[in-house]
Amino acid sequence: MSKKTNYSYVGIAFIILLFGIIFVPKIIDRINEDDITRDDPRSEDVSKSSVENNKSDLAYLEINGKPKKVPAFSFTNQDGKTITNKDYLGKVYVVEFFFTTCPTICPIMSRNLVEIQNEFTDFENFGVASFSIMPQVDTPEVLKAYADKFGITNPNWNLMTGDYDDIEQLANVGFNIFVGKTEDDFGFEHSGDFALIDKDGYFRSRKDDFGNPKIFYKGIITEAQGVDEDGFEQEITILKEDIAKLLKE
Repeated sequence: MSKKTNYSYVGIAFIILLFGIIFVPKIIDRINEDDITRDDPRSEDVSKSSVENNKSDLAYLEINGKPKKVPAFSFTNQDGKTITNKDYLGKVYVVEFFFTTCPTICPIMSRNLVEIQNEFTDFENFGVASFSIMPQVDTPEVLKAYADKFGITNPNWNLMTGDYDDIEQLANVGFNIFVGKTEDDFGFEHSGDFALIDKDGYFRSRKDDFGNPKIFYKGIITEAQGVDEDGFEQEITILKEDIAKLLKE
């Protein structure tokens, strides 16, 4: 082999060594300082695809073509703590409106929700939001006693009280669940429906036979009862099924 050839190899080796000494440390420094973007567009597409594939078949309630989201709220719970809609982000939860002295549908709704609570004790990201429509009676102390009476143990189950007008607005406009005043002995009436909210704060439900979101789930018929006197079937079973779907998203 000629000396000229040896010089060529030596030159190439020197260039490679020089590149390693000068540029490799700089590249490492840029990576450590996050100057170089690690996100590959292809990996981002794969990530988005995985999220979409993880979505259940539950529908969104859409208003004017946009998914309806839980509005901002802030009330006091049974422990005297301020609870807002942000406390429920990242959680799947059921919403109801009730009052502790209600002798008719509220006890049924509460027992149904306790049954659901007990079904999902292993899930830290499941909760319930119960709003009292009789805040002048339902103080935090009263709500605490009510929770103890019905066996409410889920730390994400907040029984909330506050200004009546704010609660009525939240029910009728925010959740589209009827709440109103009456002239009877109780002075209030409300829907016996439950709303189901996903981890991002959106209204979700399964579709009806016509392909439209059911929106709400009947809360005043028990699984044991099956069908009420008017022929309506209980929906606690399907609510449990749909909660499980959202928890997997």
